[in-house]
Amino acid sequence: MLTHPQTAVITPTGLHPKRRKYLIALYESLLTQDVPWEWIIAPNGRQADPRTIPPQIAADPRVRICARPAPGAAAARNTALNYVTAPYLCYADDDDILPPHSLAVRYHRAVETGLGWVAGMSADLKRNGDLATWACATPVGLHAPGDVWTYWPSPQDGKPPMGHTMLLTRTVLARAYGGQGGLTKGEDYVYVMSITGNAAGELLPDITYHYRHHRGQWTKQARYRDKAEFDARTFAFHQGQALQEVRREATLIT
Repeated sequence: MLTHPQTAVITPTGLHPKRRKYLIALYESLLTQDVPWEWIIAPNGRQADPRTIPPQIAADPRVRICARPAPGAAAARNTALNYVTAPYLCYADDDDILPPHSLAVRYHRAVETGLGWVAGMSADLKRNGDLATWACATPVGLHAPGDVWTYWPSPQDGKPPMGHTMLLTRTVLARAYGGQGGLTKGEDYVYVMSITGNAAGELLPDITYHYRHHRGQWTKQARYRDKAEFDARTFAFHQGQALQEVRREATLIT
């Protein structure tokens, strides 16, 4: 029986009092997982006092707290990578939930196939408790490096065709490909393109992530979709495009 953590979950958080109940719910969802895990919580922002982390979470030996005063989500997620000991990792936001099979179905498939990443579907968790599966542009099935980018017509057509929280990734690849960039927002777009653009993977039909809808969601605020967010999309799109070109040139050389 495995006792060392096989999957790490990284969660950046501003530790806002109104989101405390959501952080507890995420922790409770981790307790339902049947793969050994470790949870790296990365409080970030000047108001993110690690002493306000709920005591039942802080006391769990599987939890590591990686606090930085004001780096932003990208730097917090990347710094948290320093604390990962598990061979696989995924990301979860502090207001979302992992269904009971979330880690196991992705982990076992990754180990079985040797793929660099395995993703599951994401479902929107509505305020009334209903779930609605996100219509991911990337089809279910195996994908060669760079395939995911081909399902993204242009930065003007919205976000990348896969969410970063859907991915379970080999830790060595997350480190090798530079983590989540250094953007002020949309850093997760860079991560998706880095991982799927460099490594083969698979999208499973199983729902492995519940994306909670509530009034305090940052990405749902009117000011979120601004020039900086569009620039992040454009950067990630060009990244995916460039990876395709580099791979094509390498094929021609060989």
